[in-house]
Formats: sequence, structure tokens, C-alpha cells
Amino acid sequence: MLKLAEFEVVVVAAASKEVILLRFLAPSLLVFLSMEKTKEVKFNEGRAKGTDRSSKPTLIKNLRLKHHTANSTSSTTAYIQILGIGMDTHDTMPSVLLFFDKQRFIFNAGEGLQRFCTEHKIKLSKIDHVFLSRVCSESIGGLPGLLLTLAGMGDGLSVNIWGPSNLDLLVDAMKCFIPHHAMVHTNIISHSGPLQVDNFHSSASVAIKFKDVKISAILLQPKGVEGSDAKLSDVSVIYVCELHESKGKFHKEKADALGIKVKTKFRELTEGKSVKSDLLDITVHPSDVMDAPIPGPIVIVVDCPTNSHAQELTSTQSLNDYYSDSSCQSQSSKIVNCVIHLGPASVVNSSHYKKWMNKFTSAQHIMAGCVMKEVQNPILKSSARITERLNYLCPHLFPPMSSASDHNFLREDSTSKLSNAIFAENLLKFVFRPHARLGLDRSDVPSPLPASAVIDELLLEIPDILDARQHVSQLWQKPTATTKGLIDEPILDENSPSCLENIRRDDLEITFLGTGSSQPSKYRNVTAIYFNLFSNGSLLLDCGEGTLAQLKRRYGREGAENAVRHLACVWISHIHADHHVGLVRILALRRDLLKGVPHDPLIVIGPSQLKRFLDAYQRLEDLDMQFLDNKATTAASWETFEFDNEPNKAITSTSSLEESCLQGSSKRLKLSVPVDNVATFALLNRLENVLNKAGLERLISFPVVHCPEAFGVVLKAADRINSIGKVIPGWKVVYSGDTRPCSETIEASQGATILIHEATFEDGMAGEAIAKNHSTTKEAIDVGNSAGAYRIVLTHFSQRYPKIPVLDELSMHKTCIAFDLMTINLADLHVLPEVIPYLKLLFRTEMLIDNSDDHDVEADL
Repeated sequence: MLKLAEFEVVVVAAASKEVILLRFLAPSLLVFLSMEKTKEVKFNEGRAKGTDRSSKPTLIKNLRLKHHTANSTSSTTAYIQILGIGMDTHDTMPSVLLFFDKQRFIFNAGEGLQRFCTEHKIKLSKIDHVFLSRVCSESIGGLPGLLLTLAGMGDGLSVNIWGPSNLDLLVDAMKCFIPHHAMVHTNIISHSGPLQVDNFHSSASVAIKFKDVKISAILLQPKGVEGSDAKLSDVSVIYVCELHESKGKFHKEKADALGIKVKTKFRELTEGKSVKSDLLDITVHPSDVMDAPIPGPIVIVVDCPTNSHAQELTSTQSLNDYYSDSSCQSQSSKIVNCVIHLGPASVVNSSHYKKWMNKFTSAQHIMAGCVMKEVQNPILKSSARITERLNYLCPHLFPPMSSASDHNFLREDSTSKLSNAIFAENLLKFVFRPHARLGLDRSDVPSPLPASAVIDELLLEIPDILDARQHVSQLWQKPTATTKGLIDEPILDENSPSCLENIRRDDLEITFLGTGSSQPSKYRNVTAIYFNLFSNGSLLLDCGEGTLAQLKRRYGREGAENAVRHLACVWISHIHADHHVGLVRILALRRDLLKGVPHDPLIVIGPSQLKRFLDAYQRLEDLDMQFLDNKATTAASWETFEFDNEPNKAITSTSSLEESCLQGSSKRLKLSVPVDNVATFALLNRLENVLNKAGLERLISFPVVHCPEAFGVVLKAADRINSIGKVIPGWKVVYSGDTRPCSETIEASQGATILIHEATFEDGMAGEAIAKNHSTTKEAIDVGNSAGAYRIVLTHFSQRYPKIPVLDELSMHKTCIAFDLMTINLADLHVLPEVIPYLKLLFRTEMLIDNSDDHDVEADL
């Protein structure tokens, strides 16, 4: 029996019920008891405070950096391959893989690299080195996720990262959310020439001799940027990769004729050593029995982001030995087999760039930074296939994927004068070894995926889906419904909240851009939720890696750019990488879209660790944003702000929304920040204006139980007045972020129109949910039921559940499952639970898949 001193009791009033919090002082777990449910809810207090050592990889201190000896046998297989991340959305530059039997090199790591490699079975654990041609959002967006994944594999793996001098700044920024030991092997390229390890960041102090290739770097810095106007992101790197020469063929018959009988001498001759003949009084040299060595193939990776870089490129003399035209050819000229161009169409289309390309008369040019025409073939076939099936079953919730057409096209005749230039294709290879296969290889290029073929396959697999599709369609065709385009009236029942009365289809639409946890998978991207307020703008709640690409897949290039251009603000729940790594790419695009247009910086609301990252990253490139701490947007902080904003008016009452949010959040953790700070006060004032213009009454953050500074958020729309003067309350949407079930979420969600709650684990994995401070499916539903939420949408599923989580049918009467690119309109809330049985029919053949790699990474997120 516990003594009174072993715990303390806090009573929290919550609308019409009470929640008692028992805080046990000795153990590291907290237990909530709800008087209504009398059910314990445990969580890992140490993890919530950031002091739980068991949640951190114990072996990360000694991440293994793979070394290879230069004297090992040369690879028999070697090729360079286009990893077409972003090829269907054009949101980032492709990566390039240089493959050898025992080593892997990747050039650039844009957003989506990890998900792409998972889709196409490219093992990240085999990557030895990452080379960055530039340090900017286009080329490094996938690097944080890659480092975290490698750090979580087995005993922990690390790679060498190479890049220009501003790589330092990127590393400093990433330390805000990535364990330092996950990225200790960084190498700064400070001058042109063969690459060596700079021991400023690495414990190694000797030159790395790559086993199969020599890689040299040529720095490009446009003239005129060395002065005060110079930007660190202006520096670009060209990489010249020279494979070692291959030995000529050994002719045994020649060795026999010269009297060589001892077989060990055959090996010595192939190793370049001369030997004495066994039968003749002569010395036999390798050239007597072997063909001449085959020169090693050469590939150049060129990134010219601007015409200024191109002018610098054409004037550099560092490449003279590699040109094959008569004007620059030297006696020591080397034959270049392949040149991969990462520059945009505006650069590679120019006459001076084409003239430079013509200096490589024998090289195969691959144009990878731009495309000739719209790419219809998705790079993530597994996800596209699921989306097509969902669209067939329920097009109201799952609109068709939009084509991300782009202006970054080459003219159809732009390479007509270059017979040896082709446009890159996803997974296109240029083979170096075996030498007999030297040249292009399209065998891995994916075949097209027509939607009709996906549906034909579905009808053969599940014949009942045709009837199911008709039944789902009828859910939107009740006789009481009206059809007035954007002002369709929803079909209300006796349980519908009053805020849905006279709701318009252009009031709110919620699109789930990522619904998976921890790391991207074939079927689910990491967390991001897009709130489309139509003419009132838009918001993003969380912004995991690949958010921009998902926006383009859902809305097309123009629609995605409009969404980014009209963002009112971005809200980030906590510092874990799967919730914010895509933010930099969004901010950089918005900056470029609004260049020259009068506008205010975008407000980003998030935890304090995120501010440290963004401040550090802005030394690389301006992100055109203003940061506001989540703690400044709690109900208590808003109350202080309003009091200070109206000093002559005493606060006599608190709004019901703020009162419900105040209940649990300030009892256990005092998370408000002083609003007397001039900058914070001004930014809160601006945020209030931004929200009002978007038709929102308030955005309120509340603390949740996951990790230090983890938050959920309440979005409350302003009240409306109908045609007869009746006041209709505004809708209320609550997003839990990552959390255990907790009183704060229940209080904040009182009477919510929609509660979006994480459901990382199935019900049978409660122990793991407690250890990692996540929720199970049933726990998430119970939170919504306790709060009286009208609809509960589950998201943030473990990657163990690749397509659909394990569900308890009895708990789904007002619940829906989120899928990537799913769009929920407020006018459709009445039908959400009725769709669940048909989704289960669609995925009835799916089995629970346990992916051990995901588990390792999930321990940290």
C-alpha cells in the first residue's frame, strides 16, 4: 500500500467530469486515472523529459565507418545510375549512385532519397560516401533522415560526407536534432584536386584511397561573388570520377611458350612482376604474356545551377586534360565516357553551355537536371498503385493524383545537335564494368504504370470491389443532399454538431500528406497535414521530409505552388525529424515564389530546438520566416497577451476554448512564456491578424506526453452568421501530435469537430507504446470518445502496418483511418465511418508486416 508521501494528487476539472492525476514520485512512470473510465494510462516519464537513456541507441557512440584497402581485388561490376527522386514532381534534384561490388557512392541526397531506396530495394547500409555538389535544400533535404536511419541500423553505421565549405554550417544546424555521433565523418572540400580527408571534423588524418576509383573535385564560384554579396550557397562542386585501369587479358599459351611452368608465377605476372622462365634462360615480363591495360572509365558529375556558374565552368582550365576536341586536347588527355548534367534547363539550354559539352566528343551526356516532357511514370509505384485503388473505390476522399508538370523543360530539339546527349530516366545506368557491357543500360528503367492496368488487376483480385464502389458512391447521393458546386450542403443527422449547419465545401478541406511514423516507407510518407482554407489561405501542421513532393502529387505543380504561396503559417509539434525535415524545402520555395512581391515572412510555430536549427540553417540560405515558440501560443500565453493588449480592460471571463485548453496543460507543466517580450508580443499580434484573415478565431498549442517540448494544437474557426441572422459556431479541429493518451489532449478536444490523433501501435503493443510514448489504436479512439469529439481520424501509423493498421471493428463507429493523399472535406464528415468496412475489403488480403529496420529507427522518434 502506498504512503501518502509517495504520490501527489491533482484534480483537473474538465467540462462535466473530473480527471484525477496521480503522480507517483518514485518510479519513472506517471499514471492517469479517469473517474469516468477508471483505467490506468501509463507513460515513460524519463522519455517525456528527455532523460530516458534506454530510449537512445546505446551503440551510437561508436558508429562504424567502413574502410577498404586499396590493394583488394578490383570490382567486377561497376556502373553509375540515376536515382530519380523528384523526377515525377520536380521538387528536388535527382541523386546519382556510383556502384561497385564493395563500395557505394551517392552524389546529392535530396528529399525522398530514403523512400526511393526503400521502393527500389537499394540498401542504404551499403553507402560509404555521400558527395554534395551544393549545400542547399534541393541537394541535402534527404540527408538528415539518411543519417538517422544509418545510425539506427544494427550497431550503427556512418558515412563520409563531402561538400564545399558551407557543409560546416549544415552540420552545425543538424546537431540541433541529430545525435552528433551520427555525422562525425564530414570532409570539407576547400580546394580543387583529388579528395583527402580534412581532419578538422574527422578522427582520420590520412588520405582515403578509394578502392575502385579516384574522385577529384573542382570548385565553381561565379566571378563577382567573392565580395560582400557572396552567398555560401553559390559554391558548386564538379566531381570527376576516374576508375582504376583494368589489367589486360593474361594469355596462358604465351606463358607456356616462354617456359613458365610454375603456376604461382602466373599470378606474379598478372600482378605486374617479372619472373624467370623455368625452361629458358630469359626473364619474362608482364607485357610478354598480357594485353595492354584497359584505361579506367571516367564519369563527370556537373552541377551548374546558374549561367554565372556555367561561365566559370567554360573558363576553368582544370578540365583541360579531359577534353577531346582539338582546341583543348593535351598530350595527356583522358577519355571521358559519361557526363551527368544536374543543371536546370535555363542553363544547359544556353549556347555557351552546349559549346562546352561539345568538348567531350566521345562522352555520353545524360541530362538529369531537367526533363524534356512531363513524366507520367511515378517514381513510387507502390504508393501510386494504392492511391489508384483508393481513388477507384472512393474518389470523394481519394482524388486522383495530379501530374506535377513543370516549366523546367528542355525544348524537344535542344539536344538535336548533340547526338550523344539523352534525357535521364529513372534508374537508368551507364555500365563501366564488365568492359564488354560498357555503355547505357535501360534494363532497370521502370515500365509505365497506367491506371487502367491497376484497376483491371484490382477487379480480378477482388471482384466484390465493383459493388463496393457503387455502395460508397451512394453514401454521397442521399436524397436530402443538394448539389450546388462549392456550396453543397452536408447531410446532417441528429448527432451532427451545430457547426456543420450550412457548411460550405470551400470552408475547410484537410489533406494528409504523410500518415506514417519514424521514416518514409513504400506506402506512407512521414507526417504532414495540409489545411486548405480555400480563399482564406492554408496551413501546414507538421512538415516531414517529402512534404513538397506530396503536395505536388496531390495538387500538381501549380496547385502546390499556390498552396505554398498562400500559407498563413506552419505549426510543428516537436523536434523529431519525421515531423519537420521537409520544412526548409517549403520555406525555400515560398521565398523564391514571392521574390519581388511585397509580402511578410512566414510565421513558423514550433519547439525552441527548431528555432536553433532554423537560425543555424539561415546562415546557409535565407528562409524568409519568423519563428514563434509553441509555448507562446498556449492558452495561458494567449490570455496574457490579450490582457496586455487591452491594459484598461480586466479579464472577467475566459473563452470556452481557452478554458478547456487551460485545464490540464498548466497544472502539470508551466509552459507559457512571458509575453512582455516586445518581439514575441509583436509576433503574436501579427499571428492573430493572420489567423483572423484566414477565418480562424485562434490557434492554441497544448503540451502532450512524448518528448521534451512536444505539443498538440487546437484550430478554432470563427463563428458564422447565416442568412436569417443565426450565429453558427465555428468548427474545431484538434491535432494531437505524437503523444500518449493524456488529460491535456482530452481537455483540448472537448466537443471537437475532428480529432486527429496518432495511433502508432496496434492494441497488442501497449508496452511498446508506453516505452516510446505513443498511443495504440484503441487508446486514441478512447481519447476522442472521452472528449466527445464528433469524428476521430487516426494517423501516424507504425511502418509495421504498410497499408492498413489492425482495427477493432467495435471502436470504429465514428472513426476513420488516414491514408497518404486522402482529402477530408468538412461537408463529408457524416460518411467517414461508413467508408471503413469498404477500406477493409480493399485491403483484406494484406498481412501484418514486421520491418526490423523501422523498429530500430522508431526507438528514437
